Amino acid sequence: MHVNFSSAMRWRSVKGLIVIALLCGTALAQAASRGALNDGPLSFGGANLGPVGPGLVAASPIVANTLPEASSQHKFWDSQNRVLFATVAALSAADFAVTRANLQNGGKELNPVTRLFSGSTAGLAANFAGETAGIIGLSYYFHKAGHHRLERITPMLNIGASSFAVVYDLSHR
Repeated sequence: MHVNFSSAMRWRSVKGLIVIALLCGTALAQAASRGALNDGPLSFGGANLGPVGPGLVAASPIVANTLPEASSQHKFWDSQNRVLFATVAALSAADFAVTRANLQNGGKELNPVTRLFSGSTAGLAANFAGETAGIIGLSYYFHKAGHHRLERITPMLNIGASSFAVVYDLSHR
């Protein structure tokens, strides 16, 4: 019965991460458009086309090279990410151990995804390993997209959810 509450909380955190991943596109972009900052006269190919009227913004062709910007801030496998991912893996292993013990003592898994894998120890281990790989993969996607705050927040949310699940399960045995 105790596994149910922690599984429900974990499922909510996974759904929250999915929502964040879907909403992180242009709504959370971290760079300003150079066209929006241009308040001088409108020019095209060196020819001055006159001043920009009130409320109008001159568009300027910009070739975005986001890869050097993203890599100039930090590398993906820097020390902070290594610590975060090691913590994610350790808490995932602890969550696996506590969930397995609770299932063997008559507990029931409420998370429909984890329930598919809870029939065997190997299946349950694959579920938690896949969760860890998914967190690292989502964080890598955010890194490549230039969303470095989301890159760090993703494993932190998982650490919080897994910590809560482990502590709750251990305190309600």
